[in-house]
Amino acid sequence: MSKIILSMDTMVLKEIPLTKERITIGRKPHNDIQIDNLAISGEHAVVVTILNDSFLEDLESTNGTFVNGQAVKKHFLQNGDVIELGKYRLKYVNEAAPQTATPDFEKTMVLRPDMLRKTADQIENKGLGDTQVGLKTAVHAAVPPPTQAGGVPPAAPAATPPQLAAIQILSGANAGKEMDLTKTLTTLGKPGVQVAVIARRPHGYFITHVEGAQFPVVDGITLEANKPHQLKDHDIVELAGIKMEFFFKV
Repeated sequence: MSKIILSMDTMVLKEIPLTKERITIGRKPHNDIQIDNLAISGEHAVVVTILNDSFLEDLESTNGTFVNGQAVKKHFLQNGDVIELGKYRLKYVNEAAPQTATPDFEKTMVLRPDMLRKTADQIENKGLGDTQVGLKTAVHAAVPPPTQAGGVPPAAPAATPPQLAAIQILSGANAGKEMDLTKTLTTLGKPGVQVAVIARRPHGYFITHVEGAQFPVVDGITLEANKPHQLKDHDIVELAGIKMEFFFKV
């Protein structure tokens, strides 16, 4: 479980477990973390936690929000990050986070190395070019649902997870490597530069910008702030200087 340790100077004041999806920080009493100091805005910042990932966002505060000495508007928190608000320090601790960053993807993609692999399809289809991967597709005939006695169709089945999808790196030193999107939330990018998340939902996969002045580009279209974009088969995503292809696995 992740938590925030609030301190001033060298004195620890409080430990706050991040058990809620949204934790607000500010001077007003209604905030989850209240800091009664004039240097802190009434509603200064918010920490949003989804599964094991937490994101910090400045709420247009007067004096700004700093992480490890740098001013931020949005920031993907990493274990050990220190949020600075005036004289106060809030250390982010995530015991589930890996201790070291993955060296793969030129230190750009935040991915576990055990999830990176080359598939047999990639090797067989080398002749298709550096930026495309041959994919076998299955076409299923549309069959109307069976009906029960009296012509009443059966009840709709419960929602099921979407078809398994993956991303394949198309540029850079790791071109050709592939990662299955099996997690509910997959974080991509380089913290401090550009970060996005791909959410796996019952009705599809959605990519959302999290951090960075530049926004991800999907098939030549720049994403909008705080607006999830549903990914389609063979979409090309550009993120942190790397091109990748999203596709559904057959």
